[in-house]
Amino acid sequence: QVQLVESGGGLVQAGGSLRLSCVASERTFSDYTVGWFRQAPGKEREFVAALRWNSESAYLGESVKGRFSTSRDNVKKTSYLQMNRLKPEDTAVYFCAAARYSGRYLRPIDYHYWGQGTQVTVSS
Repeated sequence: QVQLVESGGGLVQAGGSLRLSCVASERTFSDYTVGWFRQAPGKEREFVAALRWNSESAYLGESVKGRFSTSRDNVKKTSYLQMNRLKPEDTAVYFCAAARYSGRYLRPIDYHYWGQGTQVTVSS
């Protein structure tokens, strides 16, 4: 069982930046595709970003391209979501998720393990 713990959320003004972190309990973190999703009240969980386990290419959702980026440090077993030029519509609970040896990354069902989420609130 892989445990994921997100941190770094908070309240920020529009135009500001935040960096979220997701620390995994799994030693072989490099074997896992790691994704970031967000969910606003009354809305479905939305894909934000992902890094596949066997690729250095990052995948980003359309609504965050050009503003967000994702990276990982396999030694630290940590994934990061850097969020710049934040907008009020970015307000949501942000989750990281992981799936071992997975080539799929776009849908919540593609992931086996989830963190508890961290709240991001962007004020206008």
